[in-house]
Amino acid sequence: MTRWYPFLVAAIIFALDRASKAWIEANVGFWETHTIIPGFFQIVHTRNKGIAFGIFNDAGSSLGTWLLVGFSVTVLIFVFRLLWRQTDALREEHWTMILALAFVLGGALGNVYDRLRFGSVTDFLDFYWGSAHFPVFNVADSAITAGAVLLLLNLWWTRGEHGRKAPAGPPERA
Repeated sequence: MTRWYPFLVAAIIFALDRASKAWIEANVGFWETHTIIPGFFQIVHTRNKGIAFGIFNDAGSSLGTWLLVGFSVTVLIFVFRLLWRQTDALREEHWTMILALAFVLGGALGNVYDRLRFGSVTDFLDFYWGSAHFPVFNVADSAITAGAVLLLLNLWWTRGEHGRKAPAGPPERA
């Protein structure tokens, strides 16, 4: 795997995120709803000042926005450096580790771009069942979540590798 592969993946995610958000912003009015699968999925144009899936959306202060940008930029720098350096330890990891970091990088770039440019993030994917709604999200949020799931799967699949042993069971009674 070349050094550029994860950055290409991140760039594709960023491009998909920006293209989808630009299309929504240009073609769907704010809070306008388009049902795709009745009773399950709709497109709705919203803005989120909080973090992923609308958490802290009501906080609304510019200080909160800048704290989120600062935290996100710190994560971006950390992930970028990990991927750029690709130390021996990272190269020895299962492919899911590098792909997970690329997903997180691309998704975080998409949301940071929105925060810096607009002060909030465009969300539009709305899944629901009856009156229960999952928080509205976007392509970047999906990539970050997929990256986190891949990281967890990586930990599960690779535990016991690299000289680590699985935890011992409870001591036996005599």
